[in-house]
Amino acid sequence: MGEKVEVLISKEDVEKRICEVARQINKDFGPDAQLHLVCVLKGGVFFMCELAKHLDMQVTMDFMSVSSYGDDTKSSGVVRIIKDLDEPLEGKEVLVVEDIIDSGRTLSYLLEVLKGRNPASIHLCTLLDKPDRRVVENVSVDYCCFEIPDEFVVGYGLDYAQKYRNLSYIGVVRLYGEEADA
Repeated sequence: MGEKVEVLISKEDVEKRICEVARQINKDFGPDAQLHLVCVLKGGVFFMCELAKHLDMQVTMDFMSVSSYGDDTKSSGVVRIIKDLDEPLEGKEVLVVEDIIDSGRTLSYLLEVLKGRNPASIHLCTLLDKPDRRVVENVSVDYCCFEIPDEFVVGYGLDYAQKYRNLSYIGVVRLYGEEADA
């Protein structure tokens, strides 16, 4: 079985939209804010780095690795914290930066964990949102670059079996061969 990738959102459109979302965050928080970005690894790192370049306030960063996919194209529903944060969140203005929100299970779990660490506030920013796939209701997205259809996407940090993260655009994975045709 093989796969091919078709462009869904161009590099130029991704870059333009990240700048627009950063401008909104700048407006909402103001230049005197101290914003603590929590990146959900691995996919969120490309997005967070690009977003941070356009934020006009003081920014600190931390990283967390949470998984519910493995090497499949659908969420397993089992959430695992693989790497926890290095810094406490107490009293901080927190912006969780995610690459994609699909079923919402992972983010629902993660947000509950992080809220329990007593941040001053917690907001959610995602590059991509698939609202048609949502199975939990308590995931509120504050900043979203793109709502996309129910397709398996790669690029700009998103992967398929650890491949395609380095694409500068968002693409749809199309599987072909015996298993995909069955």
